[in-house]
This record gives sequence, C-alpha cells and structure tokens, in this order.
Amino acid sequence: MMENNNIAVGLDIGTTKIVAMIGRKNEYGKMEILGIGKSKSLGVHRGVVNNITQTIQSIQQAVQEAENNSDIKINEVVVGIAGQHIRSIHHGDYITRPNSDEVINEDDVDLLCNQVHKLVMLPGEEIIHVLPQDFKVDGQIEIKKPIGMYGGRLEASFHVVVGQVSSIRNIGRCVKSSGLSLSGITLEPLASANAVLSQDEKEAGVALIDIGGGTTDLAIFKDDIIRHTAVIPFGGNVITEDIKEGCSIIEKQAELLKIKFGSAWPGENKDNEIVSIPGLRGREPKEITLKNLSKIIHARSVEIIEQVFLEIKNYGHEEQKKKLIAGIVLTGGGSQLKHLKQLVEYITGMDTRIGYPNEHLAGGSDSENTSPLYATAVGLVLNNLDKMSKENDDIDSEEENDDNGVLVDTDEENKTPSHRKRYFEKWADKFKNFLDSVE
Repeated sequence: MMENNNIAVGLDIGTTKIVAMIGRKNEYGKMEILGIGKSKSLGVHRGVVNNITQTIQSIQQAVQEAENNSDIKINEVVVGIAGQHIRSIHHGDYITRPNSDEVINEDDVDLLCNQVHKLVMLPGEEIIHVLPQDFKVDGQIEIKKPIGMYGGRLEASFHVVVGQVSSIRNIGRCVKSSGLSLSGITLEPLASANAVLSQDEKEAGVALIDIGGGTTDLAIFKDDIIRHTAVIPFGGNVITEDIKEGCSIIEKQAELLKIKFGSAWPGENKDNEIVSIPGLRGREPKEITLKNLSKIIHARSVEIIEQVFLEIKNYGHEEQKKKLIAGIVLTGGGSQLKHLKQLVEYITGMDTRIGYPNEHLAGGSDSENTSPLYATAVGLVLNNLDKMSKENDDIDSEEENDDNGVLVDTDEENKTPSHRKRYFEKWADKFKNFLDSVE
C-alpha cells in the first residue's frame, strides 16, 4: 500500500451506515474520490454511540474497504459529529482594545472568540464550534471582516454549537481504538453544506435539510454566513419503524418496501395497487396496499418536515431582511424518498431541490458517489483538504518571509505562523488535544 500526504479522509459515523472516503484535489482544484468504504452502523442510535465495540468493528470494516479500493493506507481521519445531544445558541460579546490607534488584527479577533469559548455551559456539555457572524467596530454594524480597520471596541454576534462531552469522547475513543488518529471534528450539517450548496445559494439565503437514518440536520445560511443549526431527533429509521409496526412485518422488509414502493405523497396510489410480502417460515404471505403504505410514510414525513420548518420559522425567514431566497436544499439518504421534494414545497411554500454532492467533485466521478447519501462524507473530505491547503499556504508564506529576513511568530508544533492561523484551526487543535487525553 502507498501512503500519500496530499490526501484527506472523511469518516461519517451515521446511525444506519459508516462511510470512510479518501479524496484529493486535482490540478483544477476539484476533488477526486480515490476510495470509498461503507459498512452497516451497528453501535449508533440517533447519531450517538451506544455500543463502543460494534462501532469500532463497523469503522474498521469501512476503513478496510476504502483502503482496498484505493490501495492507500489510512492513518488519520476527520470525523463528522451530529446526534440529538447537539444544540446551538446565539451569543454576543465584545472586547475593548487598549490602543485604538492600531488597526484590528487577527489576534484581536482570536481574543474575542476565545472569550466566547469560556462561556459556562450546562454540566457535561462542551463547545464544539464558535462561529462569528456579524462584527461591529465602535458601533458601526454589519462588518464581515474587521481586520485592518481602526477601532477601540470590537463586538460580534456568534453562533455557538454545543454537544455532550461524553458523546464526543465516545466517538474519539472509537476512532482511536480503530487504530486511527483524529485530525479534526466537524458538525455534520456544516460538512454537508460544503458539499452540496453553491456560493450563490449561501449568499442569497438557503436552508439545508440533511435527512439521515437517525437524525435530520438543519443548517441555515444567509450572506455567506452560517446563521442557524439544529438537529431534529428523527430520520429515515422512524419511517421504517412505522411501516414495520403498521404492516406487522420485519424491519428488513419494511426498509425494502420504503425504498422500492414508498412515496411521501399518498394521493398518487390507487386502492387496487397491492404488494405481496413473503411470510416468515412457511406462513402465508402478507398483502399490503401501496395507498396504505404511503399514508404511513406521509404521516411521519409531515411530522419531520413540520419540525424542521418550525426551526426555519424561529430563525425568522419570513422577515424581509432574513428571507431565504434560495429556498430549501434536501440531502442525505432520506432525501431520496419519492415525492419528498413536492411534499416539502407544499408544507413550507419554499422552492426546494435535491442536493447532490457534485458541486466540488471532479468530472467523471462515479454516479453512485455523487448520491445525496454521501453528502456528509464528501463535505468532510473537502473541509480537510481546504484546511491542509491553508496550512501549506501558511508554510510557504513563512518560508518566503524568512527568505526576506522578516521575523515571523511561528506556532512551533504545526510549523505555521500563529498570527495567520485562523481561530477555528487553533481551536480544532485544542479540541483534538482534549480528545487525545481520552485513554
């Protein structure tokens, strides 16, 4: 097996599946998928690990398959995090600068972000992401990038994503016990957004709905800034469970029925359309009407969509200032349910499209790999490749400055100029150390 330093690996630990994806940037800046491995997720419920041993086995199986497909050895991965324990809060904070005659620099922004990171959380919770939204300088509002401006008081509103320490540590432990090191951790709806949304959509205002097996994740963007995130503790598995109960069949049959004959719109099936399910161990086969099947699916789909729409309304999208011009983008495995797009448009009144993760993929990518099923995995790889690219740029910049005889304050461990390293990357390193402390 060969080792390659210019590649990144994303590990999507979901409720129904675990995906390991290996990718690299080609000469045109597009992502090539080198290998992909998928395994059934056995130890995860609603995005939270509830069986360490089974999760480790599933991770190892997915990683092994990706290695075999690509002939590349996987050493470290960036992991996506979701689950019903995730919540987000909005917070405003400020710092008073000692010298307003000097321009605001990255250290000032870092100081402000660090201050937010010291917020007191509920017992057992940890801050996962601190995402600055709008800045204010001496009362001047709606500033996106305050660096280089003069001012004494620097304020910002933040989107803070919070999760349970135990859930995060369990994921860290599973990754480490699988023989891998953790290069970073990303909120899954942010990763999916990176894979399926265009820059124009993020600018215009868009709600990304990622329907997974155990949870439905929401990320709202406006003016190219993340405005709101939420995790709804329902996904495709609940629909399967409803079919299983409503039709008195086993889970495997319910899942097959949903995929092959399921529809979120009950009006289209005729009363006489019937599907026959083989009986167990010689029992009589069961006959199920497709109309009844779609009624079961429709009822639960409406509940999920209404919960997500409530979150969108709480953001205030109906106000002119917050209007989401690009509407809704559906992704994730659950978005492949027949007629779901039409149901979402009917309930929300917003334009809707299905999001395929081909926005940043190289031409000629396998059509299976561009399925909404892999949106999170593609986004995780993209995020890691972008991070690696920034670090390489910083190293090049440092070497250039050294050649010119300019002294640069350098972060020794990462060999990057600390004043150029973004706050988020600095915090990701701290978080990695937090997970590395787990035995």
